[in-house]
Amino acid sequence: MAMNVTFRQLSLFESVARHLSFTRAAEELHLSQPAVSMQIRQLEESVGLPLFEKLGKQVTLTEVGREVYHYSQGISRYLTEMEEVLESMKGLSRGHLHVAVASTINYFAPRLMAAFHHAYPGIDLELDVANRERLIQLLEANSVDMVLMGQPPEDVEVESEAFMQNPLVVVAPASHPLRNEPNISLARLAEEIFLMREPGSGTRLAMERFFQEHRLQIRQGMQMTRNEAIKQAVRAGLGLGIVSAHTIELELETGRLVVLDVAEFPIYRQWYLVYRKRKRMSPSSHAFRNFVVQEAQNVARSTREC
Repeated sequence: MAMNVTFRQLSLFESVARHLSFTRAAEELHLSQPAVSMQIRQLEESVGLPLFEKLGKQVTLTEVGREVYHYSQGISRYLTEMEEVLESMKGLSRGHLHVAVASTINYFAPRLMAAFHHAYPGIDLELDVANRERLIQLLEANSVDMVLMGQPPEDVEVESEAFMQNPLVVVAPASHPLRNEPNISLARLAEEIFLMREPGSGTRLAMERFFQEHRLQIRQGMQMTRNEAIKQAVRAGLGLGIVSAHTIELELETGRLVVLDVAEFPIYRQWYLVYRKRKRMSPSSHAFRNFVVQEAQNVARSTREC
C-alpha cells in the first residue's frame, strides 16, 4: 500500500528534523506547536514507524527519521528548483542561491556576491565561509549550490572550473632582516620558522608540496585555523607566513607586512568553482556560474583599487 504522505507534512518534518525542536519549527513556519505535532503524528502513522525520539525536552531522529530527513531534503531541493525553472520561463529573475567559500577567498567574496546581487536583484543569496574540511563536508552532503575554493577534492564526485589565479607569497613583518634582500634562496628561506594553517588547509597543502618538491624541511611554528590569525602572528614576529597575495593588500599599503623576494615565488594556484557532479543546476546557479567565470577577476581588481 502506498504511503499517504503530503508535501506539507514533509515540509513540517524537514523543519523539525533540522532544528530538532517542535517549538522552533513552529516559530519558523508561523504555526502553533500542537498543529506541527499533529502533522508529524499523521506522517508517522503513514510511514508506520516513529520518526522522533523524545527524552525529556530533547528531540532526536530515529534511524527511520534520518532516512526520511534525507529524502525530504532532496524533495525540498527539487521543488525549489522547479519553482525557479517555472519562474525563469515566465521571464522573471527570482530564486535562491546558497554559496560556500573558502576562508582565504573571503577577502573579495562579499564584493563578488554584492556585484552578483546588483546584476540579479531578485535572487536571494546565502553565503557561508568555511575552511577546506567543512567545504568538502558541504559538497559531500550536496547541501550547497556552489563552492568557491582552492584545489577541488579528489574523493568527492564534483565538477570544477578554474576562474581566477591565486598567487601565494611569503610575508614577513616590516622589520624582518630579509625585507630588502633580493632573490632570497630557498635554502636560506628554509632556515626561517613558518606559521602554519591547520592540516588539510589548501594553503598548507600547497606549501608542503612546494617544500617537498624542493627537498626542503619546513621549520614549523604555531598552527592556526584562520588566515587573519596568520597575518597577525607574522606582524608580531612569531614567524613567516605563506598567504594568498590577494589577502594582504591592506597590510602592504599600511606597511604592516612585507612580501619577501624569494626565488621561485609566488606559488601559483587557482581558485575553482565547484559543485556536485550530475547536480541539476537551477537558473540561479547557471547565472552565478556564468557571472563568476566572466566577472570575478574584474571584481577582484576593483577590490584592490579601492
